[in-house]
Amino acid sequence: MEDIKSVDGEIFELIKLEEKRQFDKVRLIASENYVSAAVLQATGSVLTNKYSEGYAGNRYYEGQQIIDQVERIAIERAKALFGAEHVNVQPYSGSPANLAVYLAFLNPGDTILGMALPHGGHLTHGAKVSISGKYFQAESYALSRETGLIDYDAIREKALGCRPKIIIAGHSAYPRIIDFERFRAIADECGALLMVDMAHFAGLVAGGAHPSPVPVADVVTTTTHKSLRGPRGAMILCKKQYAAAIDKAVFPGIQGGPHNNSTAAMAVAFKEAAAPSFVEYASQVVENAKALAESLIQNGFELITGGTENHLLLVDLSNKRITGKPAARALDAAGLVVNYNSIPFDPRKPNDPSGIRLGTSAVTSRGFKSREMFQVGEWINAVVSEPENERLIGEIAADVASFCRDFPPPGI
Repeated sequence: MEDIKSVDGEIFELIKLEEKRQFDKVRLIASENYVSAAVLQATGSVLTNKYSEGYAGNRYYEGQQIIDQVERIAIERAKALFGAEHVNVQPYSGSPANLAVYLAFLNPGDTILGMALPHGGHLTHGAKVSISGKYFQAESYALSRETGLIDYDAIREKALGCRPKIIIAGHSAYPRIIDFERFRAIADECGALLMVDMAHFAGLVAGGAHPSPVPVADVVTTTTHKSLRGPRGAMILCKKQYAAAIDKAVFPGIQGGPHNNSTAAMAVAFKEAAAPSFVEYASQVVENAKALAESLIQNGFELITGGTENHLLLVDLSNKRITGKPAARALDAAGLVVNYNSIPFDPRKPNDPSGIRLGTSAVTSRGFKSREMFQVGEWINAVVSEPENERLIGEIAADVASFCRDFPPPGI
């Protein structure tokens, strides 16, 4: 960091402050994690200097002897890790990856069917404020009002009624395992392609702690950060017959040169994820989420679906006489970083919804286990019970920072 310090002291100080924040606080945002020092080093390598439009062996610029090897290694490691027939590692992030799939198979105005945003879906699954909801006829499915679970019979009825070209399975705030085979059957019955967005749970799939959609779906998209513990980036996995369409949609369809430094960091992360220790990590992520759920339930919190089977929890704060935004802000002040989040059938607006979302990927990377998660649950309860008690929040923040010193995060 000495070079940054000498060139731009202002940015250097902000980086150091962010480093301290990530060290001193318990980070419970479900889409965040810590990457290893090796992934960080690859991300900051000289590979960022090279432009590489095209694909390995077929580039539009010369000087690709090294880059082609890097990209091929990343692809082969991803294919081996997930058992995929074809992988494109060039998408800049999850949203462009999803858009590339739509470009590959749809025309403007075609119908897609995805999980509704307020029920745990993603913006790119057809939300009206997203390009996916503006350029396509976006239909959505909701969760069961009684159970908070996916209602596969209702999805089938909806699909047969609207006849989408693509059905999207996947989520950003659904705490249960998806039945990919049920989605496959629905897609086959209505003649749709099945796309699975596994951005949130890809690391659990890689570690064997979650069923894989790759053998079932036509196309699978994922980010490479979140639970997979790689750099900010994405990839698309698909059946061999869709490889040409996907590659053409990514480049030149929606983007130019890939970020070669990120591609290298992906390759490093995929190698790490293939190690036996990552299996232990993925299993512990789920165990930690279940422990945190148990702690919160014991303290009177209401959890959507009553618990979790993956890395995240969705908490309804309605019975706690507080809404999501002030709760999230109070928790952040106490060193417990979460995000406010809509819950299914939420009567409140998205900018101050009824819920908060919690995830255990990052704290598990620090070495937290069930015992630590119960402590986190006690802190959350204390803060939510007295969100305006500045003295209490200050004391908890100090306790959290002291607690975190015993669990140094990777890469810092």
